[in-house]
Amino acid sequence: MEYTQLGRTGLKVSRLVLGTMNFGPQTDEATSHAIMDAALDAGLNFFDTANVYGWGENKGRTESIIGSWFAKGDGRRDRTVLATKVYANMAAEGDAWPNHDKLSALNIRRAVEASLKRLGTEYIDVYQFHHIDRATPFEEIWQAVDVLIQQGKILYAGSSNFPGYKIAQANETAARRGSVGLVSEQCLYNLSERRAEMEVIPAAQEYGLGVIAWSPLHGGLLGGVLRKEAEGKRRTEGRAAATLADPAARAQIQAYEDLLDKYGLEPGETALAWLLTRPGVTGPIVGPRTPEQLTSALRALEVELSEEVLSGLDEIFPGPGPSPEAFAW
Repeated sequence: MEYTQLGRTGLKVSRLVLGTMNFGPQTDEATSHAIMDAALDAGLNFFDTANVYGWGENKGRTESIIGSWFAKGDGRRDRTVLATKVYANMAAEGDAWPNHDKLSALNIRRAVEASLKRLGTEYIDVYQFHHIDRATPFEEIWQAVDVLIQQGKILYAGSSNFPGYKIAQANETAARRGSVGLVSEQCLYNLSERRAEMEVIPAAQEYGLGVIAWSPLHGGLLGGVLRKEAEGKRRTEGRAAATLADPAARAQIQAYEDLLDKYGLEPGETALAWLLTRPGVTGPIVGPRTPEQLTSALRALEVELSEEVLSGLDEIFPGPGPSPEAFAW
């Protein structure tokens, strides 16, 4: 396993991040535990979750599954860098009151305590804001975060789905307060969706944030979807089906799979390996539903992409270009 610093911090994390969103909704507790054990055995130490995972009536279920895994002991918690998120309304269905969501100091305090209880731990390594809160000033957010850091309940704060200007605003406000500020940004970033290269990733690099890429296979589109469809191994549905209904998008994915066939590369592993070559990227999030899917994701660490392959990928999936040149002179 390869490790890197998380942004400007001294925290060492694996180049792949274990995403747990499927734990509960699609993967039962026993299998989830087996996946986490296999991840640690492989040296993957960075686990990502969110208080809302489990969804619907089961919000918080994923954190509880991780908590029951920690409770097994054997150094599991000590060896894990744990990241979770706050923003969503966690009240029971039909029982949503004001101040049960977003990033007010009150909700941050309430949400941290609830997450710690579900996770069965005394602290959270990276506490991430799941979305921007336009109604709450960063002065209030950092006041709440600073208290939690002083109490030892969280170590670092990160963001998710922030535009570049909010990353700048957040960290400039933190600097004026003498606070640490954001140390990571979790954003949608993959070969097919490269808009983060315009503003988000440059802002993250400028302020010393590690970039964590979510949906690295873009809903399965970059995982060999056409090959699996032709072989009858997988029925295309959801976002992938909607995208492939567009002839131009289907041709793009076909060109991608043809290029990788030429070089004997697996699509899913290549999509992850490409992200590992990108400036500023700490690592992509992999969200396996089975131990076998985790094994496949780990193979991406061994994939070396030649200049010919990288150039071919850029031709098929051209980036937006830097800002402001992408939209101005």
